[in-house]
Amino acid sequence: MTIGRRELMLAGLGAGLAVVGPRLVVAREMRAHDVMPGDGVADQTTALQDAANAAARSGAPLRLAAGTYSTGRLNLKSGTHIQGVPGRTILRYRSGGAILSTEETDNVRLSGLVLDGGGQPLGQDGALLKATGASHLNISDCRFMGSSEGGVVLRRVAGRIADCEIGDIGKTALFSEDARGLEIAHSHVHDCGDNGILIWRSKIGEDGTIVTSNRIERIAAKSGGNGQNGNGINIFRADSVVVSANSITDCAFSAIRSNAGSNCQMIGNSCARLGEVALYAEFSFQGVVIANNIVDAAAMGVSVTNFQQGGRLAVVRGNIIRNLFFRKSADVRGVGIAVEADTVVSDNVIENAPAYGILVGWGDYLRNVSVTDNLIRKAHIGIGVSVSPSAGTALITDNLITDTKDGAIRAMNGPTPIGPDLAHHSAKAFRNITVYDNVAR
Repeated sequence: MTIGRRELMLAGLGAGLAVVGPRLVVAREMRAHDVMPGDGVADQTTALQDAANAAARSGAPLRLAAGTYSTGRLNLKSGTHIQGVPGRTILRYRSGGAILSTEETDNVRLSGLVLDGGGQPLGQDGALLKATGASHLNISDCRFMGSSEGGVVLRRVAGRIADCEIGDIGKTALFSEDARGLEIAHSHVHDCGDNGILIWRSKIGEDGTIVTSNRIERIAAKSGGNGQNGNGINIFRADSVVVSANSITDCAFSAIRSNAGSNCQMIGNSCARLGEVALYAEFSFQGVVIANNIVDAAAMGVSVTNFQQGGRLAVVRGNIIRNLFFRKSADVRGVGIAVEADTVVSDNVIENAPAYGILVGWGDYLRNVSVTDNLIRKAHIGIGVSVSPSAGTALITDNLITDTKDGAIRAMNGPTPIGPDLAHHSAKAFRNITVYDNVAR
């Protein structure tokens, strides 16, 4: 069949429409969503909310240019995608207890935004961003700064927060409760009044949050307490949480503190300048792995405790712990590693512990602890082990201990050493402990 000139022209016109048409439609959509930055003072809440709603309906991103937008709370619907210019698109808080909020939504995505609270009052439980019941929440390359209360508050959320900065926060940088599959990665958390990252559940249960490769620093405990504040990462009643490859420094209490969180893993973290226990597993948990971490300068390196309340079952292996110190309180610490029940302690290096390198049990609270192949250098007592009449069994073997002031291995009655140095004398007098093949200099 011969194709005439007219058919060729129409075919070319149709092809052109097929290419150009969609571009024109997208361009019209993007213009409809446009909100230009203001002076940072005039209220732009209505314009931003309308643009976000329109973007959610169309499926196209709302792209915000560099500049400052003054806004009250914006409520984000499913499918909302807001893109800014990283570090230069600033949403400045006006009112409403939050800048961004989303509830019972799916596929909300935020990138390149700065949420600036300006230190203004947010009200009780306020935060710069709040998400409840959100699935596939994705927040990347955003900054949350200058909140008088919280930074990010998540409840029943599944998703990912990555490559963000959360700093100058009055209370907690990031709070997650009852997560449904959450990852917090490659972010910088700093200068917080009470806590860095909290992974909590309303009751004990599986959580599975992954906290990895974050930098957390300068965490105070302005609201006081004896450990609920002042932590880089705090886990409460949340099982199967993985905390790995984070750098955590200058916290008033702990780098990582797990309270009633079973099957927790603390692996490969670098921790320095902690005011209390650096790596802490406490109260009613079963199962924790604390491995391949570095702790430099803390009142205690590792504590696996509260056997009397169900705290048990741990592996503490391959950690470097050094430069421990006494706290300025009745709770003097100065201990490298302290454990109580159903625990293996092996292949750790501990240096400069003004009290104990390793403390095995306390009073009656000791059961089934193996301490092997550790190197302890410069401690008051290298290894102290409870020999209380009701204490359980402990095995201490193949450890290298040097430069101790009051013995390499000592039987302990509470805080009081009794009997000879068991690195050089038999332990047969103590029915609950087996000690052999240790090297002490």
